[in-house]
Amino acid sequence: MKWLKHLKTINHHKRLVMELCFRVGLYRQGLMHDMSKYSPTEFLVGAKYYQGNRSPNSAEKDAKGYTSAWLHHKGRNKHHMEYWIDYSLDKGHKMEGMKMPVKYVVEMFCDRVAACKTYHGKAYKDSDAYDYYLKSRSHYIIHPETDKLLETLLKMLSEKGEEKTIRYIRRNVLKNKK
Repeated sequence: MKWLKHLKTINHHKRLVMELCFRVGLYRQGLMHDMSKYSPTEFLVGAKYYQGNRSPNSAEKDAKGYTSAWLHHKGRNKHHMEYWIDYSLDKGHKMEGMKMPVKYVVEMFCDRVAACKTYHGKAYKDSDAYDYYLKSRSHYIIHPETDKLLETLLKMLSEKGEEKTIRYIRRNVLKNKK
């Protein structure tokens, strides 16, 4: 029955992201968010490695050294910074983060908040997504402007709460940027 628990987790997360996206005015993105998680490539792996308290991708990576579901997912969902990694125009051809369109940065914010709400449950705090960001950011490959906007939104959520942050996104971040 791990598949059913995994399905419930996906549906719960997707509903939370949809609600947040709707609140900021990103209706299409809210509806279409993470549809690839229902594909066999992602769903079957997620069901196999389901644990309930963390992403199945982490468990698959522990078991196999990589995660096929994540490699599939990040290549199909523009709200992930990893989708926007490409070769630099510099002669060294190193990989670097490209600047993400603002609407996808906002969806990434919604995704991170919803993931924390999903996995932390009743213990969720508005500071959780920012804390996770601070803990993880040293290994991010992300464009500086994208990073700055994401950090601003997560810090605002942590310090001022969800309502004020949602209002700020609607009035200041997404105004005339759709």
